[in-house]
Amino acid sequence: MMKKTLLSLLVASLFAAPAIAFDPFVVKDIRVEGIQRTEAGTVFSYLPVKVGDTLNDEKAAQSIKTLFATGFFKDVRIEIDGKVMVVLVQERPAIAKINFVGLKEFENDVIIKALKETGISEGRIFDRAQLDRAEQELKRQYLTRGKYAATITTTITPLERNRVGINFNIEEGAAARIKQIHVVGAKAFTEKELLGLIELTTSGMLTWYTKNDQYSRQKLGADLEKIKSFYLNRGYLEFNIESTQVSISPDKQDVFITVNVIEGERYQVSSVKLAGDLIVSEEELRGLVTLMPGDVFSRERLNQTTKAVGDRLGKEGYAFANVNAAPEIDKEKRQVAFTIFVDPGKRVYVRRLNISGNTKTRDEVIRREMRQMEGGWYDAERVSASKLRLDRLGYFSEVAVETPAVQGTSDQIDVNMNVTEKPTGNLMLGVGFSSTEGLVLSGSIAQNNFMGSGNNVGIQVNTGKINTVYSFSYTNPYFTKDGVSQGFDVYHRNVDTTTTSVAPYRTSSTGGNIRFGFPLSEKESLSFGAGLDSTSIETFDDSPLRYKEFSSAFPGANLTIPLSINWVSDGKDSYLFPTMGRYQKAGIEVAIPGGDLTFYRASYQIQQYFPLSKTFTLMLNGDIGYADAYGDTTILPFYKNFYAGGVNTVRGYKAGSLGPRDINGDSLGGTRRVIGNAEILWGISGMEKSLRIGLFLDAGQVYGAGQDLSLGDLRYSTGLSAAWISPIGPLKFSFGQALNKQEGDKTESFQFQLGTTF
Repeated sequence: MMKKTLLSLLVASLFAAPAIAFDPFVVKDIRVEGIQRTEAGTVFSYLPVKVGDTLNDEKAAQSIKTLFATGFFKDVRIEIDGKVMVVLVQERPAIAKINFVGLKEFENDVIIKALKETGISEGRIFDRAQLDRAEQELKRQYLTRGKYAATITTTITPLERNRVGINFNIEEGAAARIKQIHVVGAKAFTEKELLGLIELTTSGMLTWYTKNDQYSRQKLGADLEKIKSFYLNRGYLEFNIESTQVSISPDKQDVFITVNVIEGERYQVSSVKLAGDLIVSEEELRGLVTLMPGDVFSRERLNQTTKAVGDRLGKEGYAFANVNAAPEIDKEKRQVAFTIFVDPGKRVYVRRLNISGNTKTRDEVIRREMRQMEGGWYDAERVSASKLRLDRLGYFSEVAVETPAVQGTSDQIDVNMNVTEKPTGNLMLGVGFSSTEGLVLSGSIAQNNFMGSGNNVGIQVNTGKINTVYSFSYTNPYFTKDGVSQGFDVYHRNVDTTTTSVAPYRTSSTGGNIRFGFPLSEKESLSFGAGLDSTSIETFDDSPLRYKEFSSAFPGANLTIPLSINWVSDGKDSYLFPTMGRYQKAGIEVAIPGGDLTFYRASYQIQQYFPLSKTFTLMLNGDIGYADAYGDTTILPFYKNFYAGGVNTVRGYKAGSLGPRDINGDSLGGTRRVIGNAEILWGISGMEKSLRIGLFLDAGQVYGAGQDLSLGDLRYSTGLSAAWISPIGPLKFSFGQALNKQEGDKTESFQFQLGTTF
């Protein structure tokens, strides 16, 4: 019988000589025993010994060490059976399933992803050390939510086929709340004033939603920077946060925060000088300096100055210009002098424009909006204009720009535009409800980026009692390479006002038009349109006399030939939620001779956004309209009147209810309209890109033909508004209160408009 020699090595003795030695021999075969899930080929691939090799003590020890290092096995032995090397292994169990009991604060997928990064996931080899790390990661996740009392108990359950199940039993407990925040050392400003600057706060009415009463190291760091910026922008050049103490109560329910500050003295600016290679004239650069001698020091204004100088050099192609302000402090006089050193570096040009993130929108649609050209000198202003134009398209939720240097060169950069696409189709639903009209629905379908081409296609289908509309529209914004747009519309529209607050009549219109738009500048465009419209009118016994007279004077279907001119100037900084800039639109529609009716309608709108702070924006809007008949048409067709009231004009009053009324109290509309809106807008923390709240003051009125345009007749309202890009689509609503309701006015406090995106 062949003598069988056993070599058994422990992990602790891998680097020592084996306890039982054997004579070296040439391996004729290798056999693996004890494997259940692991393939024999996997073991062979890790073994440093192959058939035909000479096996000795050193190679045997190395084999054991290598197999242990794979993490697949908890025990490895080598036996020698004649000339055969026998590898005996005991596999570590695999994780069959992971269960959570008591998990409420997080979604399962979030925690599973976090645990996977620690090495714990279904299908992986079970490792006790990795499980300990997973427990610590779970606790860390709860600490980020302020749940310091959370306890985690782990149970390992053996399963068949050398597998285990892991159960995480969690007692989350209540989140610790901030009980007190103190700022120690503040003299120039009150503690209340400083605490009003920061996000973290003690429990209040809205903290159940904002979670700002739950301590977070990241939030505290951001809040401390806000306090520091507040002081530095008010002259306290030497301000410093000396220390911060965060303590928690024994029951882990209350958090106490103390911030110790040293204010220092308040400094004034004595002088601001420019030095270095200025590239452009010093006089021009001095015009960019916003911090003047005699001013109280402000870090924000100093940063604005250095950025403005850097941007100006960037316009000349100096993408990597260094602009730094060096202070000279006079502590006795409490003054500081700044020397702004300018180092333009090398002038660079753009090698490539790279576009990424557009899975649907074609590259050419994005590239035609670019104002920075490949192969041209870098121009920071043109790059910014390109980003702004892409944002205004409304196709993307985010546009990010990077300008990395090209490796191996000193005068080339790439411009990388990364876009995040959003749904550009809209199914808009207008919803209203009142005791007299009941539920009124209207809808339209539009695709602003049809099949990624940048073209706009819209279909409106409205089968409500008031408006029945079937229309189709198409616009190609780049009909020519120079940016001339072309579009057309066809429609059939029935209007029945018998169930509304507007005086009763019915119209049926069929028509179409063609449009061309011409860019005048980066912000301005001019468009022209021409069309045909055929409208028939029906009045009733209770219709106003003027409606009946017009219907008798122009019976049957009336043909009009409308021509239109519209001018638009859009300087807003964002398509969805602008914070600064001006928008203007002026237009006139003229029904020319050759048709049955001749009239005109002119309108002008101006909208201005003022940033009051990083959080609040003031929006002012003005809208006026004027319409009249001319030629053989003695009075303006009543269905071309202006109307006001509702969620888009004067909130708090029913849609279309303002202005002249008939003897039944129904609205007649008017030939002139004046609308004014003032609104303070702000976003909700963490939802700035999807939700905006507003506090508004609206004013407006509609005036009939021959009626004096008296501002004393204006109706006013105030209230709260919200615009929300919700999961089911864009939602706009308001809760308004009429401020000077007169007899006969029809009010409506809650109004909203809903749309879904696809």
